Amino acid sequence: MSDLAKTQDLPPVLRPAGLIIIVGLLTAVKLFAAGNAHFVEDEAYYRLWGLYPALSYFDHPPMIGWWIAAGQAVFGDTLFAVRVLVIVSGVIGSLALWRTAAILFDRRAAGWAVLFLNASLLVGIGGILATPDAPSVFFWGLSLWALAELSVSRNANWWLLAGLMAGCGLLSKYSVLFLGAGIVLWLCWVPEARRWWCSWQLWAGGLIALLCFSPVLYWNHAHEWASFYKQFGRAGNGGYTAKYIFEFLGALIGLINPLIAIPAIFGAVRLFGALRRRQNAASLVLLTTLPFLLYLLYHALHARVQANWPAPLFPAFAMMAAVFVAGLPQGRSVWRGIAGGGVVLGVLLAVLLQIHAVWPLTGQFARKDPTFQLRGWPEIGRKLDEIAERENAAFVATTSYGLNGQLDFLLKDGLPVFQLTERIRYLRQPEPEETLFANPGLYVAEARRDKAGDLEKSFAVVEKIAELERTVKGVRLEDLVVYRVEDRIGPVFEPIRHR
Repeated sequence: MSDLAKTQDLPPVLRPAGLIIIVGLLTAVKLFAAGNAHFVEDEAYYRLWGLYPALSYFDHPPMIGWWIAAGQAVFGDTLFAVRVLVIVSGVIGSLALWRTAAILFDRRAAGWAVLFLNASLLVGIGGILATPDAPSVFFWGLSLWALAELSVSRNANWWLLAGLMAGCGLLSKYSVLFLGAGIVLWLCWVPEARRWWCSWQLWAGGLIALLCFSPVLYWNHAHEWASFYKQFGRAGNGGYTAKYIFEFLGALIGLINPLIAIPAIFGAVRLFGALRRRQNAASLVLLTTLPFLLYLLYHALHARVQANWPAPLFPAFAMMAAVFVAGLPQGRSVWRGIAGGGVVLGVLLAVLLQIHAVWPLTGQFARKDPTFQLRGWPEIGRKLDEIAERENAAFVATTSYGLNGQLDFLLKDGLPVFQLTERIRYLRQPEPEETLFANPGLYVAEARRDKAGDLEKSFAVVEKIAELERTVKGVRLEDLVVYRVEDRIGPVFEPIRHR
């Protein structure tokens, strides 16, 4: 059957034109939200990475900072600039997923996979957020696509692209290391894949990945391996506990979209049968997923797994669900109806919550609203401007990286903002002139993180002058406290600690 005939045999929503309409609609809504919804704390912090690009950073590898810097070079220091490449990556990633599923399985599965990925709550709703997860998901998906092309075409040169994409993934987030472990498992498990061990392109691809990762290695070497200690030190801390495992599994199912997660489980079972027979496609999807999933389960037996951590696995989860639904007999099917309902629900929720991020529909849920971090900041910025002018303040000091990022953006056309603690986060930023602190300044903190007492060794005067409420539709979200600081008597910044 020709490709045209195969496409015409699909329902309209699974054809490329139907998928383009759906992904295009979601992208248009995301672009609108990207330019109008305020930052969450982490985004505000990563915005500073874009302003001061570096080889790497204390928290993560540098890719999201480089993406933001590219957006800022074109669109200026704006909300939209920080997020634009994240949204573009979502479109390209959907195309790569379609191609991957089409050549590993078929076009029906490819259509379902794209729908399932975009209807997942993590991607559909959180798909505008400029965090390291975005490039991590993108390059993991492109690596899988290159491996799929390799396994079908048997052209060894695809290893070079796979190595480049995996290397860019390593420049995004350390979790992409688990993709490398999965690739090794696939090469060992599938008989037809073992031939690649003798291919120079495989080793060249690995070298390309290592060269891509070398800026991160160099930065860590120059800073006592600070980032590695921070991230890899999380694994296995403390004893075993069942406290977090069900929380992790529940959050994972919820963020995949419960109506899609169930078909994904059945799809994984179906693929596992093919894996046991060492079939290439099933083995590639499952084995590149398994190491990271096992790590997350292991981590959940010790500590909380953050909701965003499994994000790179979502394209594979979408393919698992697609394999199950696409393999159902033609005609009416309860499972196909459930899957279709999951897509409709996910898309509607994505559109609704992107609009809600810009124009809050209610403030009733306060901090339980997943968009609460976006709320109330412009008003806080205006009030701080007034206080700073009244107090003749020359600077604003903070002790929290998230608040520091928010205030730096809000006051970017006025006062300089500095985090006095954790200075290793800001190595690329120029240090302020010492004379600046001879003038009065403001110290701002969330009430729950108030460290004004620590400033008494730096300033003779630390005087509380205001309390600000961050609100949404009149509902209180949190309190911020503002202190006047002056008459410096000691060091202002906390010494840099690498570990």
